[in-house]
Amino acid sequence: MIKVLVADKNYLSRLGLELLVSDLRGLQLLQSVSSDISDLNKTIGLLKPDLLIVDHCSLSFSNADLKQITRKNKDLKVLAITVPLTKEDMKSTLNSGVTSYLLKDCDREEIIDAIYSTLDNKRFLCGKIAAVLTQESEVVINNSLIKSFSCNGITVTERELEIVKLIAEGYSNKQIADKLILSTHTVNTHRKNIMAKLAVNNTAGIVMFAVKNNLLETNHFLFSN
Repeated sequence: MIKVLVADKNYLSRLGLELLVSDLRGLQLLQSVSSDISDLNKTIGLLKPDLLIVDHCSLSFSNADLKQITRKNKDLKVLAITVPLTKEDMKSTLNSGVTSYLLKDCDREEIIDAIYSTLDNKRFLCGKIAAVLTQESEVVINNSLIKSFSCNGITVTERELEIVKLIAEGYSNKQIADKLILSTHTVNTHRKNIMAKLAVNNTAGIVMFAVKNNLLETNHFLFSN
């Protein structure tokens, strides 16, 4: 049984997530946390959840606190669900070690998709978050044709993120295949799937996604924020 912990100070949000998780087969809902970072740390240590669904903003703790939780609990998958934040705060949340990130206006099916994707170690982003991280004006400047985003989620696997990073660093399909011990055909298939998921039609769009999600080291940055 997969153990799920909900941490949210907002009563209605917490109740909604509790009801949703309770309806999902194979998941065990643990006692939720609605107080503070200290209580959350104690609960994680005691109950050892597999998945944490958290609104860290409602609990008034920082992305640094969130990073400390993810570093201390290496096997814990984290799905953050918050109200819309600034672009920098969203980037900071993603950099804190969370696996996936949604906004509170996402619907039931998207939250369910995010839960299962996160448990499968796949990053799931709300489309609106992706839109903030990859702004249309910036994309147009770099000749990428990223389409307008709805709230529909984007699932990117760990392998796909690895390939995105290598593409953004300038590796060819053959070089990526050699580096990851894959066939060139497999890499090309991954590349097509990545472009379809991100709704881009050229390498510039993939590079922009990598930059906006901090997948590159500082000396690889090609565009300014």
